[in-house]
Amino acid sequence: MKILKIFTFLIASLLVNLNYGKQIKGMLSNEFNQPLEAAYVYNLNSKSHSHSLENGMFILNETKAGDSIKIGLLGYNNKIFVTDSLSSNAKIHVVLSEKSFQLDELVITEELNAISTIARLDLNTSPVNSSQEVLRKVPGLIIGQHAGGGKAEQLFLRGFDIDHGTDISISVDGMPVNMVSHAHGQGYSDLHFVIPETVNKIDFGKGPYYAKEGDFNTAGYVNFSTKDYVKESSVAFSVGQFNTLRTFGMFNLLDKVISQNAYLAIEYLAGDGPFDSPQNFNRLNLFGKYVMFTPNNDKLTLSTSHFTSRWDASGQIPQRAVDNGSISRFGAIDDTEGGSTSRTNFNVEFVKQVSDVTTFKTNTFFTHYDFELYSNFTFFLEDPINGDQIKQKEDRNIFGVNTVFKTETFFGDTPVNINYGLGLRHDISKDNELSKTINKRTINERVQLGDINQTNIDAFINTEFEFGKLIIAPGLRLDYFKFLYYDKLQNDGKTWSDAKTIVSPKLNFFYNANINLQWFLKSGIGFHSNDTRVVVTNQEENILPRAYGLDFGNIWKPSSKLILNSAIWYLFLEQEFVYVGDAGIVEPSGKTQRFGIDLGMRYQFNDWLYFDTDATYTKARSLEGASGENFIPLAPDFTVSGGLSIKDNNGFSGGVKYRYIDDRPANEENSIVADGYFITDLNANYSFNKITLGLVIENLFNIEWNETQFATTSRLQNESQPVEEIHFTPGSPFFIKGSITYKF
Repeated sequence: MKILKIFTFLIASLLVNLNYGKQIKGMLSNEFNQPLEAAYVYNLNSKSHSHSLENGMFILNETKAGDSIKIGLLGYNNKIFVTDSLSSNAKIHVVLSEKSFQLDELVITEELNAISTIARLDLNTSPVNSSQEVLRKVPGLIIGQHAGGGKAEQLFLRGFDIDHGTDISISVDGMPVNMVSHAHGQGYSDLHFVIPETVNKIDFGKGPYYAKEGDFNTAGYVNFSTKDYVKESSVAFSVGQFNTLRTFGMFNLLDKVISQNAYLAIEYLAGDGPFDSPQNFNRLNLFGKYVMFTPNNDKLTLSTSHFTSRWDASGQIPQRAVDNGSISRFGAIDDTEGGSTSRTNFNVEFVKQVSDVTTFKTNTFFTHYDFELYSNFTFFLEDPINGDQIKQKEDRNIFGVNTVFKTETFFGDTPVNINYGLGLRHDISKDNELSKTINKRTINERVQLGDINQTNIDAFINTEFEFGKLIIAPGLRLDYFKFLYYDKLQNDGKTWSDAKTIVSPKLNFFYNANINLQWFLKSGIGFHSNDTRVVVTNQEENILPRAYGLDFGNIWKPSSKLILNSAIWYLFLEQEFVYVGDAGIVEPSGKTQRFGIDLGMRYQFNDWLYFDTDATYTKARSLEGASGENFIPLAPDFTVSGGLSIKDNNGFSGGVKYRYIDDRPANEENSIVADGYFITDLNANYSFNKITLGLVIENLFNIEWNETQFATTSRLQNESQPVEEIHFTPGSPFFIKGSITYKF
C-alpha cells in the first residue's frame, strides 16, 4: 500500500544519514540488579544526551575521554563519572541507589514524557489500593461507579461523559482494555482485572495527538504498566462497613535469582454496599508475571491473569420515588438487577536491542472475556405487566500483536528519534445478545442475537526532529477495519460485512525555553470506531468518525518545589455517542465541538508533604441543535480533583483527597440537570517493623450525592403516564474500613 511505501522510504532516508561520532555504551540498574528505564544520560561537555531503554541499555554519542557524564532518574541518587579510563565504544555498568522522590530534583527537559511524569509523581507519593484509585491517578479524570465495583466505571474527561470508554483508549501492558462492539456499549473498559499494587507506571495523554494510539483515542489515552519485580512479599487484610472485605497477597517467587524475576498476586473482595437490598458483590483476581534477561540483555516477559466477578444491583432509581417516600435513597424499584463477568489474559512480551541505535519490542496477547448484565432502566414503560428488564450478554476471544521499532539517528546534523510499528487485533464475540427478560430467568423477547467478528490492522510512524530547543514531531497512523456480523434472528443466513481504512496525521511542536519550561503545540486527527451492528446494517452511518484536536500549553517548574501544567484546547467530533436510558445503550448522534482550559499544580512543602490539584473548564455543544437545545447530555463544564499527601513521616503516610464535578445538563435543552458534588476521602497508614496499619474513610463529611445520573423516561407500576426526570445511583455515604499489611 502507498502509505507503507512512504513509511519505508522515510525510514530508509533517515537511516542513511548517520552521524554518531564516538560513543559510550552502558547499562543502568538499581541495587537489586533490575534495569532502569528512562534515566537521563547527559554529557556535561559535549551536551549530547540520551535515555536508557526498557532493558537499561543506553548509548551516548559525541563522547570522548575526559568527558563528564551525568546520570539521573527521579527516585534515585544522581551519579557523575568521568570517561578518562574509557575507550571509544566502551561498555559500562552503572548502579543507581534508590531514594525518596523529591520534586526539586525534577528537570522537565530531562523527562521522556514530562506530562506523564506528573502521574508518576502522584503514584509514588500516594500509592493506590483499589482499581478505582488507579484511574483517579490520571490527572483530570473523574469516575463514577454504577454497581459497587461490578460494572466498569463511568468516566469523565475534558468535558466528555465517556460512558464506559467510548472516547478514551485504555491498555495494560500492551493489551487493549476497550471492548469493541460490546453488549453494553462501544468501548466498554473494565479495568477491574488489574490488581492495584501491581501497577508500576501510568502513561497518559490528552487529545488525539499520538500516532501509536488508535481506536478510541479522542479525549485521550491511558496506558498502564505492571511491575517487573517486587522487592518483598506481602499479605494484607481489610474489613469495613457494609460487610466489606478485602484480602491480598503478593509473593516474590524468584528471590536473588540472577537475570530472572517472578511474582504472583492474588486479591479477593466482597461487600454488600449501603443499599437496602444487599449487593452480594465479590471479585477474585489472580496475576502472575515472569521476566527473564538473556546474556545479550534481551528481555522476555510472560504474564497471565484471571478475574471473575458477580453482583446484584439496585439499579438507577427515579428521583420522584425517593421524594414521595416510596423508597429510600438506597432503595430499588427492581432489585433483581445484577450480573457477572470474567476475563483471562495471556501476554508475551519481547524486547531486543537490534543494533546500537534500534530497539525492537513486541507483545502477543490472547484474552477470553465473558459478560452478562441484567438492567431495568424504564421499569414498566414498555411492558406494564412483566416490566422492562433487559439482558446483555457476550462471550469474546481477542487475539492481538503489537510491534514497535525505536531508532535514534541523524538527518544531516539533526538528531532524530523514530518510532514505527505494526499491530493487529481480532475480536470474535459469540452470541452477542440483547433480550427482554423477567427476573433474570425467562426470556420474553430476543431483540438482538448474533456473532461479531472485527479486525483492526494498523501501522504508524512517529518522528522527533531536534533543532536545539525546538522539537518538531510529525506522525502518521493508518488503520484498516473489517466488520462482520451474523444475525441469528434472521432466517436468510446472511453475514453482513463492511470495511474501512482511515489515515490519521499528527503534528506536534515542543519548545524548551529553558530546562524547566517547555511549551507545546499539539495537533492531530483521531477516531473512535462504531459498533459493528451499526456499521453493517446502517450504511449511511459514519463507520470511523474522526476527531480533530488542537492543544497549546506548557509545563513549567517556576521554583524548586512547584510544577505547573496548563493547556487551552479545542476538539471537534464528526459524531458523538449519547447515552439512551430507555434502551440502556449508547447511540450515535451528530457533530460536536468542545474547547476548554486545563490547569494542574504539584507542590512539595518538604520531604514528606505533597499537594496536587487538577482542574478543567469546558464548553461542550452540539453543532446540529438550535441554540438552547444544543447541550451535550452529562458533559461537565467544570471538574477539579486533588489532595494533600503525607509520605513516610516517621512511619506515617496518608492523605486527604477531593473531587468535584459541577451541575451539568442531563438533556439537550438543559431543562433537566444532573447535580454536582464535592467529595472528600481520607486515608492514614502507620508502619513499624514489617507491619502497616491502615485506615480509609470515604465521603468523610457524609455528603448526600449521586454518583451516576441520567435523564430517563420511565413509568412506575402504579403510574398511568411516563415521566422524564433524573434517575440516579446514590453515592456511598460515610464509609470506614481498616487494614493490616505484613511484608516479608
